Amino acid sequence: MSLTTIKCQKLVDEDHSVIAEASRSHYFPVAIAEGRGAVFKDLDGNGFIDLTSSAAVLNTGQSHPRVVGAVKDQLEKYIHFSSDYLYQEPQVRLAEKLVSVVPGDFKKKVSFGHSGSDAIDGAIKMARAYKRRGGIISFSGAYHGTTYGALTASGISHGMRRGLGPMLPEVYHMPYPDCYRCPMGHKKDTCQLACMDYFEQVLQRSVVPDEVAAVLIEPIAGDFGFSEPPRAYWEALSRLCQRHGMLLIVDEVQMGMGRTGKWFSFEHFGVVPDMVVMGKALGSGMPISAVVARSEIIDALEVPGHLLTLQGNPLCARAALATLEVIEEEGLIERSALLGRQLKEAFERLQGTVDIIGEVRGRGLCLGVDLVKDLKTRERDLKGAAKVVYEAYQRGVLVLFLAGNVLRIQPPLVIQESELQEAFGVLREAVLAHARGELPDEGLYEVQGW
Repeated sequence: MSLTTIKCQKLVDEDHSVIAEASRSHYFPVAIAEGRGAVFKDLDGNGFIDLTSSAAVLNTGQSHPRVVGAVKDQLEKYIHFSSDYLYQEPQVRLAEKLVSVVPGDFKKKVSFGHSGSDAIDGAIKMARAYKRRGGIISFSGAYHGTTYGALTASGISHGMRRGLGPMLPEVYHMPYPDCYRCPMGHKKDTCQLACMDYFEQVLQRSVVPDEVAAVLIEPIAGDFGFSEPPRAYWEALSRLCQRHGMLLIVDEVQMGMGRTGKWFSFEHFGVVPDMVVMGKALGSGMPISAVVARSEIIDALEVPGHLLTLQGNPLCARAALATLEVIEEEGLIERSALLGRQLKEAFERLQGTVDIIGEVRGRGLCLGVDLVKDLKTRERDLKGAAKVVYEAYQRGVLVLFLAGNVLRIQPPLVIQESELQEAFGVLREAVLAHARGELPDEGLYEVQGW
């Protein structure tokens, strides 16, 4: 199948002439024209089922009527006034809602931002100010954003930091507990938390624990391929933080807002963090992020320690509040859990018929299909992933990959069951075709990712 891409390619060429190359990854020559729910059309009229949610942003789908209505209503009233000067009801109502849905039997406050990146920066500043310590511990394979604080805490790509040093001082990276590809060389059933032993050894020998303000972690490592620590690791990490007085910060930017079948992915593991960072899906595509934390941590920063002129913008705040209401009223958290379980089972059945799927992992409508060259060595099949996603694109399904080889499946939580079944059918055929060696190399030149 060959798509008509004349109008799209024209815009792609125009884009490359005026838009910074560093602000995009290269996947497909698709220029979106309009969309609703989990489907959209490009400028050439090609229709697609979206399995990306625009990087887990569109949990309520494209242009949900409730979100659109809230933004339109606010546009007619006023667009913005800096919260440094005046008070605004939309952000107060949103903050009240957020502190009610974030777990934790303690007083919480909210600090708003524009993106997950600046929210991570804010969380780092707040943790350092509250603890009066400089150290931050994050993890290899993490992606927290591209502002300097978030970039320093990230550990996933040389391309993000090459030539940009020096990074923030006193930020340390521990091995992420990836049980499929253990960084310590162990097997899942015999490791006995070797990565936690290593963590504790570092605190005993090189990083002074009472100089560490916080541990920053993704409960499910998004761009690392949806790996997640075992529950025993979470229990050990919680004890470690309590023993040394280190705050626990969870990055829920990609996994929050019902994506994994809970409001937040950390709820699957029985922990209650001190700080929760969120963004992406919070505004259903409108630029807004938030840090929700113990009030004493939020208030540790002096004025104007984390002031952003456009933070809490009323258009974005109204969109976010409408998003939270839609998630609750339409039962999208429960829907994500149900559809995700069904989809995971379908991929596991497919896994049993081929020798190129190493693991199917994830929760809710957040699934990773790990394509490998060899089931025993678990070598990543980088070319195979590119071929599969390009074949799906050619057949009207937009899906991407993470960590070079993991199919990233994160459709809007409002996706219709028929759309999900159709998309799975396309992916199934693409995977089977790749297993038979039938997919051409064409996709390798188009699909590069980052």
